[in-house]
Amino acid sequence: MSASSNMNWDRRNVLRAAMGLAAAGGLAACGSNTGRSGGGSGDGLVQYFHAYGEAGVEQAVKRYAKDYKDADVTTQWITGNNYEQKLFAALLTKNAPDVFEFHPQIQMVKSGQVADLTDIIDPVKDDFNPADIKSHTVDGKIYGVRMIDDPQFLFYRPSLFEKAGVEVPTTLEELIEAADKLTTSKVKGLFLGNDLTSIDRPLIWSAGADTLTADNKPAFNTDAVAEGLKQLRGLFTSGNLLLDAPADSWDPSALIQGLTAMQWCGMWAMPAMQKALGDDIGIFPFPKVGSAGKQSVYNGGWSMFVNAKSKNVEAAKEYVKWLWIDQKKHQEDFATSYGFHIPPRTSLAASATKLKSGLPAEGVKLFNEFGHFDNIGWTQAMIAAFWDVIANTVRKNGDPKAALDACEKKVDAELKKLFG
Repeated sequence: MSASSNMNWDRRNVLRAAMGLAAAGGLAACGSNTGRSGGGSGDGLVQYFHAYGEAGVEQAVKRYAKDYKDADVTTQWITGNNYEQKLFAALLTKNAPDVFEFHPQIQMVKSGQVADLTDIIDPVKDDFNPADIKSHTVDGKIYGVRMIDDPQFLFYRPSLFEKAGVEVPTTLEELIEAADKLTTSKVKGLFLGNDLTSIDRPLIWSAGADTLTADNKPAFNTDAVAEGLKQLRGLFTSGNLLLDAPADSWDPSALIQGLTAMQWCGMWAMPAMQKALGDDIGIFPFPKVGSAGKQSVYNGGWSMFVNAKSKNVEAAKEYVKWLWIDQKKHQEDFATSYGFHIPPRTSLAASATKLKSGLPAEGVKLFNEFGHFDNIGWTQAMIAAFWDVIANTVRKNGDPKAALDACEKKVDAELKKLFG
């Protein structure tokens, strides 16, 4: 499971978990059977991590925790494809973790679930990518420390492009044409994930739209987005799209195994792809949609949060500060030794030697030129509502404008709950 594998959440599980989290308001975080130990040199802490697919990540995380001398830190390594569901369920119980990785979500701030970390980040704030700081900020306070930035691209096989006489696409029309030319009896032209939800936000951004406006109003319901959905419907029915692959788009196996000539995936997969394919691998941004659009690169990633309901909030904050702010050696190791990720610390991103040449350097360049970050106000419920749009229009041939209108009503209702 990659660093962003859980972006492809099960919609029903996410909604159940998110509604439970929001309804809780104040959540308990104490009790027995938590993995905490009183036998060490300080407070016992529990941290939750989802199971990364890259070899060595679990061992590295546990090694970092062992290096910390001021508390016994136990790591719960959550396997399976439903990390979010397990995390949200745990946060409603006495066995809640003190520290956990997740993505910036405003409902966790509004419910008082995550602690304000402004005091530990402020001294080094200028050394973080400003977009990472912005995506974790609510009312001037910073919640969560970004651990890794994970840009996502379309990966392709240059040898197959050359054989088929295909140029690197820059528009959605060109991408669809390329998929047609690259499709053979054995290889599909393109893989965008089994349910296509992994390209939800790139579709919006590449159409020149956005998820929300600066003042938190729906911004995705545009004619260009509707037209993009129509084009994707044509691609879906063309026979040129790989569907129902053994693993979803976060895993590079579809491209490595020759099931497809192009695949949506993340920077984390570069080492595995290079090991299998050598130099026969390239990347390009999600192509622009419509005349007013622009190519886009989605920057996913993971952040570390402190459970504000923990009995050990101050100890947990000290641990997060030690590992994700003070220990730059561990931060670079985590970002570049087990798959490639961009460190959110600008000083580390500039000095990380593994990202300075070849395909990783190209990834950093595209990230800097076309990158988009998550909006903390774009919640799980809103994500699920837009996934319904993709399901109802691309997979089921529904009317894009009607689907977008229905989605806008749902998103607007959620925004009113959050912002009044």
